[in-house]
Amino acid sequence: MVAAPSLFPTFGPLHLPTAPTATPLDWSRWLLAFSQVQVSIQGQDRLPADLPLVIVSNHRSIMDAPLLMRVVNRPVRFACHHYMGQVPGLRELIKVLDCLPLDAPGSGQTRFFRQALTALRQGESVGIFPEGATPMVQRTSPNSLSRFHRGFAHLALRAPVDELAIVPVAIASQQETSGIEVPLRWLSWFDASEPLFQQSGWHPAVVYRQVELRIGRPIRVDSRLRSRDRRPGVSSLVADITASCHNEIATLLHGTGC
Repeated sequence: MVAAPSLFPTFGPLHLPTAPTATPLDWSRWLLAFSQVQVSIQGQDRLPADLPLVIVSNHRSIMDAPLLMRVVNRPVRFACHHYMGQVPGLRELIKVLDCLPLDAPGSGQTRFFRQALTALRQGESVGIFPEGATPMVQRTSPNSLSRFHRGFAHLALRAPVDELAIVPVAIASQQETSGIEVPLRWLSWFDASEPLFQQSGWHPAVVYRQVELRIGRPIRVDSRLRSRDRRPGVSSLVADITASCHNEIATLLHGTGC
């Protein structure tokens, strides 16, 4: 297998990773090198080295999953929206990155949760973008952050492992451009079940040129923390974890908390 090129400080000849030996981490390194994005990382010493991880982050670009693998320097099984598995080009990308497609809208997430729980039990890391797909199909500012869905907290608390860490990461775009945009309604040809594609407008394509990845304070999920969810009179642990990660990423996006 051809060695993945170094991201810093210069870019050598870019060779595609060789299948079938190439790993998702190899592909993520190649994609970032190909894009020539300038990456800096803050707070890398906060990453637990010996635990399965649930990575949570803001989400505006198709580059986000490779960037987060760059942060943790290990393969991460990222949840990806159902429609990505239907669109040519995106379908191949999520395959080489070994993503976990979400179930179709309205059908529940039983299959996804089963696969994600299995990955964590095997010591792998799982990545989830709690904002969902909305920031990907609407124009947003680099520091904006939408409401978080709670699925990642449920996943972490249900994982069949003694201990894991939820790691909030802020992807802070310093410089970016727009790639090729397509009308949202065109995407309904590939996934007619997606309500987001039943509206007018264009699917933005954010391409980072310079980005800072800011790692927040991990939340260790162990038996002691899980026991809180069973105590009477205590507010929902799922809600607390969700709010904590949202607040942490919002703070990091605005340049504080590192």
